[in-house]
Amino acid sequence: MTEQLQMHVELLAVADTVARDKGIEREQVLEAMEQAIQKAGRSKYGHEHDIRAHIDRSTGAIALARYTEIAAEIENDITQITLDQAKKFKPDAEVGEFIVDPLPPIDFGRIAAQTAKQVIVQKVREAERERQYEEFKDRVGEIVNGLVKRFEFGTVTVDLGRGEAVLRRDEVLPRESFRRGDRVRAYIYDVRREQRGPQIFLSRSHPEFLSKLFSQEVPEIYDGIIEIRSVARDPGSRAKIAVISNDSSIDPVGACVGMRGSRVQAVVAELQGEKIDIIPWSPDPATFVVNALAPAEVAKVVLDEDARKIEVVVPDDQLSLAIGRRGQNVRLASMLTGWDIDILTEEQESERRQAEFHERSERFMTALDVDDVIAHLLVTEGFTSIEEIAYVPVEDMAEIEGFDEEVAAELRARAGNFLEEEAERLSARRRELGVEDSLTEIPGLTAGMQVALGEAGIKTLEDFADLASDELTAGADAILGKFTLTTDEANDMIMAARVKAGWFSAEDLAAAKAAEEEKNAAELEAAPGDGVSA
Repeated sequence: MTEQLQMHVELLAVADTVARDKGIEREQVLEAMEQAIQKAGRSKYGHEHDIRAHIDRSTGAIALARYTEIAAEIENDITQITLDQAKKFKPDAEVGEFIVDPLPPIDFGRIAAQTAKQVIVQKVREAERERQYEEFKDRVGEIVNGLVKRFEFGTVTVDLGRGEAVLRRDEVLPRESFRRGDRVRAYIYDVRREQRGPQIFLSRSHPEFLSKLFSQEVPEIYDGIIEIRSVARDPGSRAKIAVISNDSSIDPVGACVGMRGSRVQAVVAELQGEKIDIIPWSPDPATFVVNALAPAEVAKVVLDEDARKIEVVVPDDQLSLAIGRRGQNVRLASMLTGWDIDILTEEQESERRQAEFHERSERFMTALDVDDVIAHLLVTEGFTSIEEIAYVPVEDMAEIEGFDEEVAAELRARAGNFLEEEAERLSARRRELGVEDSLTEIPGLTAGMQVALGEAGIKTLEDFADLASDELTAGADAILGKFTLTTDEANDMIMAARVKAGWFSAEDLAAAKAAEEEKNAAELEAAPGDGVSA
């Protein structure tokens, strides 16, 4: 009896030790032990029986019993009995209860003991994995410190103390290497359950790693006085970070740089010398892009808000600085601002402007049958198309120096005649190509566009509805690439064609647009400028 009591006490001691060493609950260890004992019991008394084990949580005493269910209808003769049979053993028995037959303690043989050990190890491992997942699932977005434990095919396994994490080769800085036992700091970007257990994924190249490092080094960021609005990285080489201050008395760039550069240098040291440009964020896209291109100087910018493209003109001697080595500076500026940036020198812009001036003058001379002096005057005054001339008020055009109302009216008439003749020519060409009349009813789809569609083999409403916007607008080789058509305009035309073709209703389209606008507004609201480099 004394030996049995000693064994029970030792059982509880083992459970306490395993729970403490593995960092899991004592109850989970005892439940694993109970499952192991009942598995051994079923091996001895028969797997078909419902054998259950219970360990007393205070004394460690093991109780083993066979459970037989009292059932109204018998489906299993071994694990169930009828109510009449049960009342022979227990007069007050009821359906749904169990008849419990205590069984003698098991003398574990070598096989049974090994089986029990495997069950306990497996259950403890599962509990440990679940504990690790629960502990780290809410820590995505944190920076953690760990020790390099081992290497597998370029992937580094990092010991975080309470779990292991994975630092893959593509999440490490270029030319960065680790040895076993090295201390490493990294960003948790994902935690997920996998077949082999929970996986904690770390990164040192993620843009948010840079943000979190600054948050640790700059108290104003941690306190929310300064916000990091966007980050762009070329890991291990260069990064740009856009910051804004919620307190007008605090300079966001200066706060991030720190006294004699102490704060930014601490981040640079952690990132193996990665050069960091700290940019003041601005709600004005043009100002923000100019800031983002620092240290290059910008002479002029031209925005195309529909296409989210911006044309930047720089002095000739600033071109290489603006583009950067292998295009790095302009690429990072584009990532930081979210705008496509096209860099031109002042000379290139001047040449292009002259080419456009000459092209428009030639067009006006041909279409309006005027000399080069009048054509040049029209271009100089900002006219870019025949349509503008045809519909501008006579009194506005008459204000041009050298023009009077008679000249203005004549130019308007010639422009109108040209557009009518062009429309007739295009309409005839469209019919010749076999383009359906239904396409003429799509808002925004001009006669010239309809001809271009016909020449590309797009002749029916179904053909047009089946297109994607990039097939119409993506580059000069696109079907409507020669027309000034934005992606949004192309999408609207295609959607109108799909409604007209009966693919869905106008109400469905309106609801989808409203949902998209609401989503964009929410993203904009949730989204977290001379630059300083380190």
